[in-house]
Amino acid sequence: METATDIRHLTTAELEAGLDYIRQAPHDAGVLELIVRRPAVGSREVLEEGELDLRAGLVGDTWQARGSSHMPDRSSHPDMQLNLINTRLIALLAQDKARWPLAGDQLYVDLDLSEENLPPGTRLAIGAAVVEVTDQPHTGCKKFAARFGTDAVKFVNSPEGKALHLRGVNAKVVQGGTIRTGDAVRKI
Repeated sequence: METATDIRHLTTAELEAGLDYIRQAPHDAGVLELIVRRPAVGSREVLEEGELDLRAGLVGDTWQARGSSHMPDRSSHPDMQLNLINTRLIALLAQDKARWPLAGDQLYVDLDLSEENLPPGTRLAIGAAVVEVTDQPHTGCKKFAARFGTDAVKFVNSPEGKALHLRGVNAKVVQGGTIRTGDAVRKI
């Protein structure tokens, strides 16, 4: 079990020092480096292979059951099925790959997720599946701050952080299929 003394949250200066490396992420074709399913609240399951489904998102994930405060009836938001996060950003924040799943995202990709590179409507082929970036913002929250520090939340939610989508992007499945760690992630 991780304790507060086991981790060190990075300062704003340390985070900003990592920006050049994050900006060097591939623009058109990257790699799916990690798949994480959330089978229950607070639980993470790292997968080598997953199934993306038009209705369920990542099969076995709790996205559908959790619902969304963005919906009037608290049902799951159709444009927030999946969260993609840049692996260069999470590597900087987490400092240890074993801590990556704490971010709470499902797909960890080495790809430029910036607004300029992946505006809403952009489609990405991942394995046999296709996902579409949506216009729903993905921002840091209290849990993210507890795991990675308040400077990290300020960093990802800064104007530059938002333009680069440092906290990641929301997406929906537009073609179901099997995905595997190591699959290419490419703009189509």
